[in-house]
Amino acid sequence: MPIVEIENLTKDYEVGFWRKRKVRALDGLSLSVNEGEIFGFLGANGAGKTTTLKLLMRLIFPTAGKARILGRDIADIKMHQGIGYLPENPYFYDYLTAREFLEYCAELFGYASNERKSRSEALLRRVRLDEKSWNTQLRKFSKGMLQRVGLAQAIVNDPKMVFLDEPMSGLDPIGRREIRDLIASLRQEGKTVFMCSHILSDIEVLCDRVGIMKRGRLAHVGNLDELRQRTSDRHVVEVIATADPEKFRKHLSSSDRIVMTATAGGVRLELPDERDVDEVLRILRKIEGKLVSVQPLRQSLEELFLDET
Repeated sequence: MPIVEIENLTKDYEVGFWRKRKVRALDGLSLSVNEGEIFGFLGANGAGKTTTLKLLMRLIFPTAGKARILGRDIADIKMHQGIGYLPENPYFYDYLTAREFLEYCAELFGYASNERKSRSEALLRRVRLDEKSWNTQLRKFSKGMLQRVGLAQAIVNDPKMVFLDEPMSGLDPIGRREIRDLIASLRQEGKTVFMCSHILSDIEVLCDRVGIMKRGRLAHVGNLDELRQRTSDRHVVEVIATADPEKFRKHLSSSDRIVMTATAGGVRLELPDERDVDEVLRILRKIEGKLVSVQPLRQSLEELFLDET
């Protein structure tokens, strides 16, 4: 069941001073996001991702088209009760502490005083913000710390739908892993997540479906298996051998079909047929080599993204 429905959404900006002209940032976007999924929204800089989110949040207004979230038109203010939003570059009140800011956000959604305090503390723990920083003014926070506070405010109202624009921005590898686990837990709670990110490895791990934007238009949409162009009947065998790679090559009877590349630890092979794995194993036994891995060769999300953008 679609929880976000976008139909022909278009946005034009006027540029220039004396001679004004229109630049189309978003061109007839039609898209739906299903309830309970994590949807990844990808695209190069200027492709229209942030413009789409700002239109859905009613921070800017469309030139044409319409959209519905949670069954309500985006112009319906009541819709905002059920959603959360983390912008790409969040800016908060500098002189509030993290705890005060979250309690303020909770108050905007009508939470009682005792509820605000317990909820803000629970969320600060959930985003793994050090308890020593809870009573520190936000102006003294690093970008990564502000990102954690931003994620906490995005879910302060226990929303059904969460919009995240570059949620991993400014986080170290440990922080990225923690926030990635948090986003995955939102799906387990039955929430829907619409996420823009340039970190494609996180998109591959988290998202059920992805959409790729190109110059303001939707180039591709689907689950990752549909978008990846799998190379049929081909395997990659990475081999670490005790002998020189040339010695391995001499034993290959099908060297014209197998692509071999020398590596620091041995050789890497691309096999056109799975049955060639048996020949590789036979040669390894003969030269006392060691098999490291056998895995399907398929186009990564990064390769697909670069091809399309």
